[in-house]
Amino acid sequence: MPTPVCRFGRAWGCARFREEAAFGHDPGSRATIYGFRHHLRICWPGVLTAVSIAPANIHDRDLVPELVEGATGEVLGDRNYWDPRLTAALAPAGITLRAPFKKRASDPHPAGSRLLGRVRWRIETVVAQLVARFQLKRIWARDAWHLTSRTGRKLLSHTIAVCLCLERGYPPLQFKRLLD
Repeated sequence: MPTPVCRFGRAWGCARFREEAAFGHDPGSRATIYGFRHHLRICWPGVLTAVSIAPANIHDRDLVPELVEGATGEVLGDRNYWDPRLTAALAPAGITLRAPFKKRASDPHPAGSRLLGRVRWRIETVVAQLVARFQLKRIWARDAWHLTSRTGRKLLSHTIAVCLCLERGYPPLQFKRLLD
């Protein structure tokens, strides 16, 4: 999830996170941003299990070993995570990385990629909630300590909301029912 620090036109003069932030591409808005990229690992009910904040110019594949540390089993990713060498490197640790083929037009197994896309809806829902309800893309911090503190509070509140939903017998990501 790309997180801009400031508007692109002001990036050259922006003093916030000068040492940490970088220019990168946001595929959602199809624009170049100056800021960070949040990398998330989410278990099936919708609980965040690992988070990594990296400069926007770091590719998604480079942070996979950090995100899956201590995990076993299957890990789903989007097209940015497709890399046969990475999948082979994670196999000795008992991790199977499943990601759709890099390019949809030349996908050798389009049915498998569509199936992965249907399973990944939970990840997209959690990311959308973090952006809309918890304003994770809004950075008001001016240094790394405050950024991690604010991000941690937002992710913790999301986890508590999931636990409250499960405790009351609601589906795990329907936070609106908690307020009704």
